[in-house]
Amino acid sequence: MNINDLIRDLGEVDIAEVADVVTKLSKEDWSAQKIRQNEYEVHRQTESVVMVFTDGNGWPNIEISKERGWDIMADAAMPIMHGILAEHYPSGGTIIRAMLAKLPAGNIIKPHVDQHPSFHASHRIHVPVTTNSKVRFMIDGKPHRLEVGRAYEINNQCQHSVMNKGNEDRVTLIFDYLPPGGIERSAAGT
Repeated sequence: MNINDLIRDLGEVDIAEVADVVTKLSKEDWSAQKIRQNEYEVHRQTESVVMVFTDGNGWPNIEISKERGWDIMADAAMPIMHGILAEHYPSGGTIIRAMLAKLPAGNIIKPHVDQHPSFHASHRIHVPVTTNSKVRFMIDGKPHRLEVGRAYEINNQCQHSVMNKGNEDRVTLIFDYLPPGGIERSAAGT
């Protein structure tokens, strides 16, 4: 969503339970589902544990499904997401995507703008769980350091990219929140 800023700091969040789950994820957990990698070329170098997903087919009449990661992550992640939403966004909307996304050490997400109408209508929120000093998150050509334990909304309608030149993987809880009336605003071009 175009939020009239490149990034919006939503403040500190307690990620202890999510971080604990992340430490217990196996290589198979990360590689079992390749929804994002298959749907979006720019995410081919990433891995995901997907809780909730829509591919956006049939927009605005989309189907949202619980995925394999729901049983793994929902108990730890849903309270974080609901807390962020209660504090910063109007109630009555829907989480249309939610996942842990890993950018392994040495990999990149190439510059892109999220194109599907569902990305225009929903808020894209990032909550870093792990990172390192050599991760660069670029939005509209400007570097941003996303800190572990803070939530951020990014303007996914600006070109953005991520590079991980460090030795440790970067893991982020990412979710898309479609606010009430979001589909109507998207159709109207606002």
